[in-house]
Amino acid sequence: MTNRIIAVINQKGGTGKTTLALNLSAGLALRGSTHLVDADPQRSITQWVAMDGGNSGLPEVTRLGGNPTAVLADLARSHRYVVVDCPPTVQGETVAAIMRAAHLVLIPVLPSPIDLWASVDMAVAVKEAQRNNSNLRACLVLNQLESRNALSRDMREAVAEFDVPVLISGMQRRAAYRTAAVEGMSVYGVGKRGQQAVADIEAIIEEVLCL
Repeated sequence: MTNRIIAVINQKGGTGKTTLALNLSAGLALRGSTHLVDADPQRSITQWVAMDGGNSGLPEVTRLGGNPTAVLADLARSHRYVVVDCPPTVQGETVAAIMRAAHLVLIPVLPSPIDLWASVDMAVAVKEAQRNNSNLRACLVLNQLESRNALSRDMREAVAEFDVPVLISGMQRRAAYRTAAVEGMSVYGVGKRGQQAVADIEAIIEEVLCL
């Protein structure tokens, strides 16, 4: 697989965007040189990595500033994977530049009607971006799934109308994701407490690498 820029984006906050980006990058780092890019003004992923202090192998993080296109191109030349934690918006030149440079956009979606409605605009934004980047692919990633929740079970049917593929793999609602964030590490670093969450992320990565 060639160098790949993966952007994690959703215009709605609280969908697990930063959690997905951080843990995705940790899993990819086990496979090849990986760099994180923090494009979110809240700087959550920068703070998360700083808490780690280099102790659990999280990738380095760069804040996206200046010329986003040039920054991403430079990182893609020196790393196998570049994971971008995007701003919570689909508007603005920064997001447009990221989607022009990206190979894949991952859109985390929660199993709630409000989140599903918000994702409609995301699907439209991706289609617009693909006009300027014919190599751009996009997938929805279902997050905080619960097997006993009827809406969680019906999510795949609900998102089918968005005309954006949904990954078979998703993130279940697990305490390990919150634990990892509190402790400043990825789910790969929390030992047995994170095994099931690691399995979630590994399944997502294996699916993404086959796209």
